[in-house]
Amino acid sequence: MCGRYVVTKAVSDLLPDLLGDFGPLPDDYNVAPTEDVPILRARHGERQLVPASWGFKAAWMGEKQKRPINARIETVATSGMWRKAFAQARCIVPALGYYEWTVTPTGKQPHFIHDPDHALAMAGVVGVWPDPTKPEDAPDRWRLSMAIVTRDAHVAPGEVHDRMPACLTPDAYDDWLGDDLSPDDLVHLLDDSSLRVAGELTHYEVSRAVNSVRNDGPELIQPL
Repeated sequence: MCGRYVVTKAVSDLLPDLLGDFGPLPDDYNVAPTEDVPILRARHGERQLVPASWGFKAAWMGEKQKRPINARIETVATSGMWRKAFAQARCIVPALGYYEWTVTPTGKQPHFIHDPDHALAMAGVVGVWPDPTKPEDAPDRWRLSMAIVTRDAHVAPGEVHDRMPACLTPDAYDDWLGDDLSPDDLVHLLDDSSLRVAGELTHYEVSRAVNSVRNDGPELIQPL
């Protein structure tokens, strides 16, 4: 995890402390890597809801270099790939829930994992890179990308995969998006808040139509 998730208009109401000042999010019941997705970040002390491509790319990365979609909490503050972004460019990725798969004799079976009472505020890191198709003086030349921070999932009841998104509780939003904490303190903050969120998650099997990124719609998260 995390390789596919769900965002809907309902997320705006379920995360009022985070999204109350913004309009409803678009419905996408099968968000996949490379898509532009809504993220929340802080710039000059103000929160912004902006689109970012799912798949981390920084300006120093080559055009053909793989764009990772997840960053491990165990190394996000120290790895050369993530260290600068973690220290300077963190974000929150809103989601209703996410999908994971189990292997069965008849194929891969998707599960929808969520908190029955709340949406998820998944922690992310942001990469900024110049679009090579744009001229250097183009105002929209610089693009945003993101990766979702993950953690060990064995702390979650009934988790079906060994990794899960590291999610934030409302009391952690300001510190996560702010500039006051050291990288070590940010890791501890995320570890503590994501542990609390993990304890509230549940899951159920859903249609295998989820397996194709071409499929979308509310029927994808209906329990079998």
